[in-house]
Amino acid sequence: MNELPFDNDIPLPDLPEGWEQAVVSPDDRLEEPENHREGEPDFAGILRKYWGYDSFRGIQEDIIRSIAAGNDTLGLMPTGGGKSITFQVPALSMPGVCIVITPLIALMKDQVAHLRQRGIGAAAIYSGQSRDEILRHLENSIFGAYKFLYVSPERIATPIFQTKLQRMQVSFITVDEAHCISQWGYDFRPSYLRIAEIRRLLPGVPVLALTATATERVITDICERLSPPDAGEGKSNFAVFRMSFARPNLRYIVRHTQDKTAELIHILRSVGGSAIVYTRSRKGTRDVCRLLTESGFTALYYHAGLTDVEKDVRQHAWQDDETRVMVATNAFGMGIDKPDVRLVIHMDLPDSVEAYFQEAGRAGRDGQTAYAVLLYNNMDHGIMLRRIPETFPEKEYVQKVYDCLAYYFQLAVGDGFNVTYEFNLERFCTTFKFFPVPVVSALQLLSRAGYIEYREEEESTSRIYFIVERDELYSYTRLGRQADAVIRALLRHYCGLFSDYVYIEESLLAKECDTTENEIYQTLVQLTHQRILHYIPRKRTPYITYLTRRVDGNQVYLSAEVYEQRRQQYIERVESMLDYATEEDFCRSRFLLEYFGDRSGKDCGGCDVCLHRQRHVSPNLTEAAAQLLADGEPHAPEELMQSGFSREACAEAMQALVDAETAEFTGGKFILRKKQRK
Repeated sequence: MNELPFDNDIPLPDLPEGWEQAVVSPDDRLEEPENHREGEPDFAGILRKYWGYDSFRGIQEDIIRSIAAGNDTLGLMPTGGGKSITFQVPALSMPGVCIVITPLIALMKDQVAHLRQRGIGAAAIYSGQSRDEILRHLENSIFGAYKFLYVSPERIATPIFQTKLQRMQVSFITVDEAHCISQWGYDFRPSYLRIAEIRRLLPGVPVLALTATATERVITDICERLSPPDAGEGKSNFAVFRMSFARPNLRYIVRHTQDKTAELIHILRSVGGSAIVYTRSRKGTRDVCRLLTESGFTALYYHAGLTDVEKDVRQHAWQDDETRVMVATNAFGMGIDKPDVRLVIHMDLPDSVEAYFQEAGRAGRDGQTAYAVLLYNNMDHGIMLRRIPETFPEKEYVQKVYDCLAYYFQLAVGDGFNVTYEFNLERFCTTFKFFPVPVVSALQLLSRAGYIEYREEEESTSRIYFIVERDELYSYTRLGRQADAVIRALLRHYCGLFSDYVYIEESLLAKECDTTENEIYQTLVQLTHQRILHYIPRKRTPYITYLTRRVDGNQVYLSAEVYEQRRQQYIERVESMLDYATEEDFCRSRFLLEYFGDRSGKDCGGCDVCLHRQRHVSPNLTEAAAQLLADGEPHAPEELMQSGFSREACAEAMQALVDAETAEFTGGKFILRKKQRK
């Protein structure tokens, strides 16, 4: 744990060399934008100045005015709805720094880079950074260097962050992916619950919560959990703004096929443009990527097991159109700003409609026609049902995993409180004869129950320690040109290398030495073998922290809220996803809208269901329906059946006339629209 034990009563240390340059002087700070009129910030002017847009979209301005007025605000906006504008614009009109809490490291890096390009001070704090880097960003936020400080939810509970936070002038708190705070959401993250601690530390500072997917139950839960401590249980004063989740340019397609790979290749050859292909497993990303490459497509794969450097390289290659197809798990896509994606294809069914809607929504953000295709076959039904016991194993199994953890860490009953261990999942499963998937589910249940905190594969930062004394370095005259350059760069940029391990960044050394990160890695390994220094490369490691003292497994209690209620909700989400995949008579777009509580939508006319209906309505039947309504009088649906057509065919014909706005359905009867009457 890289926490700094700073308290309020301990004076600030002097800034290390180089930090002064990072702090913005009063003359260089961002100018506050001029007000449009006295007492009201010129939000439109800020939008034009920094983003070049003439006007806001949808509910953006409503959200901006609400949070700028100091109101707790919830914004529900679909993927591509422009969520970032809703907190970036008001933050630039207000004094202080905006704290942006998000689990998406890719989004942090991307938005910080874009803000800095516009001359706006911004920084990000997330797992894997060195202690000095985190402290520098926090100090600069106190000094007023930044308008935006992005923070991962895991970092907000650390003592150093909470101590420094109280010394900042905070304009407001933005909670991105706010559905993660709800236990009823599809992507519940316990670390989000710690946001309540921030509200206690910053009384009177408003919160802006943003999400692209939330049912009514989740909306209520978000507002209650993010309300200030003095709001009272079950009460909230959030102003809620909703943008329609309808995406008229996005064509939802479900393709039933027994050969998914052949269908995938056919679709990619039929529809041009950038594409994302989602699979459930890391192995699946590699296999599908190899298949596409062998078939002549440019493709890369992406999953959570890659290093941050590998992720960045692949993401930028795809964003810059150097490669057409990204084959990925659900670890890819959140926070990625690429508007011209023409295809999102799912090889496997996601666990929930919420997840599917968000992933599919990454297509067509530029407003042009795009396709969200779900490939489905008969095996998928059984696979989805098997996920239920894998995600919610029996309670006895969870208790057994808890006991085996203690054996693995050699932890006695009564020990372990607040102790953190590195956790090798593969070794654990091999030792105790477990399968990985239900073990991870058991660990997540134990986390929700408050016994442990399980953090999956955090990337640690590389460290260096010189074994030889400084004076001895001069005796090494034949190390080679590359090694000499690396040593000089280390000594130039880092202090304390001869007394303790120091965190380093290979990317900085590579830039300094005009070489690649891989060459830096090889050189540092060589110097380690020569016993000149000790290099600990960064690695991705899961961690387990015991939040309570260890007890016997049979004393582990999983409440109904943690287990039974969540299991039932998971079953309902799985069933809804299967309903979507197997639905043959109901518009796909309307299905998704009604799932999220919007019953005002009409048939889209572009999904596979609507297109099938249009192709199979007999021209004779359509003509008969039009003739029936030609008198301008209302007619019951049964009247058309007297023409000899089936009930289903008649319903489709009438619906086709309604979709074409030729007729309307009112009072249980169909009638020709007034503009069609002669």
